[in-house]
Amino acid sequence: MIEFWYEFASTYSYPAAMRIEALAEAAGVEVVWRPFLLGPLLHAHQGMTDSPFNVVPIKGKYMWRDMERVCEEQGLPLTHPTQFPRNTLLAARVAIAGLEDGWTPAFTRKVYEANFVADQDISRPDVLEPLIAEVGAAPLAVLEAANGPAVKARLKDHVEQATARGVFGSPSFITADGELFWGNDRLEQALSWAQHHTTQNTFGEHA
Repeated sequence: MIEFWYEFASTYSYPAAMRIEALAEAAGVEVVWRPFLLGPLLHAHQGMTDSPFNVVPIKGKYMWRDMERVCEEQGLPLTHPTQFPRNTLLAARVAIAGLEDGWTPAFTRKVYEANFVADQDISRPDVLEPLIAEVGAAPLAVLEAANGPAVKARLKDHVEQATARGVFGSPSFITADGELFWGNDRLEQALSWAQHHTTQNTFGEHA
């Protein structure tokens, strides 16, 4: 088993989300999707109120060029969003709302495409509504649930779990024995570790 911790504003989580299921299936490893918000972690532990790629422009310039290379290699389209990072609170709540019904992975991929391909504002309900419909869910009911106390509490719990587990960036992968791997380029290593270390996960929720 491997937990996939991701933030919708995260650039490198886009290619990770698009390839994790196929790689995990080939490795015989179950993927547990863990949408969360990275902002509270960056602010609380690193004092940042903006993306580190904006805070350090030369780092941001490198990141976007690297993303071009990564996406080209993976065969993915990429558009530099006109706003970066975007507010991802509602999208994360919707992803949380879909966990029980199993459409979170498909919705997640559509949100990343909306943000990093179509350059759409994923903070807006009217942008998310058709994406929800495309994965077979009812947009109005899902958005109502996403703004309800249960989903809000579960997302808060995800952030608290991420903090407790030592997550500091996105994407992050945590194996059943609690081993943490950070970055799209560590996905294969995380899956390999998960194949050979099968200790039961003792942290947090399992679905």
